[in-house]
Amino acid sequence: MNPMINALITFLGFLIGMPIVLGLVRMLGAYAIVRERRCHVYVLFGNVIGIVDKPGFVCLWTKLGWRALFVNWLGRCHITDMRLDQQYLRSQPVNSEEGAPMGIGIWFEMFVSDPVAYLFKNRNPRGSLAANVSNSTVRCLSNLPLAKMLVDRHPMSRTVRDEVTPKSNEWGYKLGSIYIRKVHFRDPEMIAQIESKVVNRLRQVTAAIKQDGANQVNIIRSTAERLAAVEFGKAAAVRPAIVGKAMAEISADPEVAETMFEILETQKMLEGEGKITLLRLKEKALLTDLLAAEKPLA
Repeated sequence: MNPMINALITFLGFLIGMPIVLGLVRMLGAYAIVRERRCHVYVLFGNVIGIVDKPGFVCLWTKLGWRALFVNWLGRCHITDMRLDQQYLRSQPVNSEEGAPMGIGIWFEMFVSDPVAYLFKNRNPRGSLAANVSNSTVRCLSNLPLAKMLVDRHPMSRTVRDEVTPKSNEWGYKLGSIYIRKVHFRDPEMIAQIESKVVNRLRQVTAAIKQDGANQVNIIRSTAERLAAVEFGKAAAVRPAIVGKAMAEISADPEVAETMFEILETQKMLEGEGKITLLRLKEKALLTDLLAAEKPLA
């Protein structure tokens, strides 16, 4: 049982004792673990004594000296997030040069460039930066021509960025990209009027397209009918000559002419709807057969 007890004691020692020992070592400032895109700002007696922004395992005794023994007891460690962040401000109210009430949606990126200024120069640097961007948008983009406001978004974005950047640097923020994503009308009545005008214009354009198509179809149809009438007239004029020439060639041979006329007459009789009664005549007269004087024929 001694080996099992020793193993259990060792396991509990590592499970419970090791975190306690490592915690005491960290409290004495022996080391610190800095995560990616994080910055540790160490303050002792109201003064900043060290900034560690490189990720990994850091020995504070080599960075802070003898003050590392007391910074976790008597001082404070501020962990600052240095990652890229972004924010979108919706419908910032501005007026165009023509007096139209417009709304501008602006998107911007920012990240902490100076951790000390970020921590101690402004109580709420993120809110102050958003307010500064909003005020600069309203101040710089008001009274612009409506056509320019709807089209030239890149110059307006650069204007706002140049206005906000100096103040944001004082607060420890570095402003990244700024882009105006949406420009829209804020007055519902104006929006309804514009929609009505657009719908009416679309109806006019649609009606004009339909009328133009109908006119083109009528032109094509009339042209085709005229050409067909001309060709039919030519055919009607040439037909008697062609038929007369053919009849002259056929009449040159009496037997052929007689046979053709018999065929044509037979064809007309077959195509007609009249009933034909065929009688077999003998030497007797036709009247006798019609009166059924003789016996029925077999």
